[in-house]
Amino acid sequence: MAQFVLVPFARLEIDVLQALLEDYATRDGTDYGARELTTQEKVDRSQRQLGAGDLQILYDADSEEWDLVPQAQAELLLSS
Repeated sequence: MAQFVLVPFARLEIDVLQALLEDYATRDGTDYGARELTTQEKVDRSQRQLGAGDLQILYDADSEEWDLVPQAQAELLLSS
C-alpha cells in the first residue's frame, strides 16, 4: 500500500518548485481544456492552484514518485 506524504509547496526552493511544475506541465496526457496552453501557462495555472489550496503535492514514499493532485483526492489518499 502506498504511503503518501504531503509536501508543502512553500517549503520548496523556487527553482525546485519551478522544475517540478514544468515536469508536471509537460507530462504526456496532461489535459488543460479546449485550447492548447504553453508550458509556462500550464506552470502558472498549477502554481495558482497550489497557492489557492486547490492542488497539493504528494510524495509516494514507496515508489519514490510525486504528483500534483486535487485537494479532495489528497485528503482521501492521506487518510487511507
